[in-house]
Amino acid sequence: MQLQKIDKARYRSHLNKVIFACIICLTAGSLGISQTLIVLFPDQDGSHFHWNLLGVVTSALVIGWLLNKFRAHPFMYEVVYVWDLKQALNRVTRKMPKLKKAAQQGDVDAMLAMQFSYSGSKQLWELDDNTITLEDLGLWQAELDTLAAKYQVTLDIQQYDEAILKKF
Repeated sequence: MQLQKIDKARYRSHLNKVIFACIICLTAGSLGISQTLIVLFPDQDGSHFHWNLLGVVTSALVIGWLLNKFRAHPFMYEVVYVWDLKQALNRVTRKMPKLKKAAQQGDVDAMLAMQFSYSGSKQLWELDDNTITLEDLGLWQAELDTLAAKYQVTLDIQQYDEAILKKF
């Protein structure tokens, strides 16, 4: 995955619309399905938990299917990009202890994966207005820059390929 420039206002607007649509669909779908099943198959005890649960699960599955179906739609571009970015960053984060150890020993691929993680995290946190940890990120980036200078390595995140993580 390569980092791309994302318009924050457009991303926030589209994300809010997608979330709102999912909430409305989940609410309406759950109630509609469960109420229809309750009318068709009433329970003598008055407990309709299983019909309510079935309504929620069915609605959630339909929403998931719809989100996947419209994943390639231009309206979803920013939302899907951030979703994919979060998944890519999670894959790097799971390997971070090994990456840090390898970077200390001069492994260029480890430093490149860390650079991708730090750059991607910065973009993600700025898009989501999560600026609390940006100071920590600056410290981590400074440590990585020191390692890159020590081993005379130029880190270009355009060269990052997720396949290098298999090595760690």
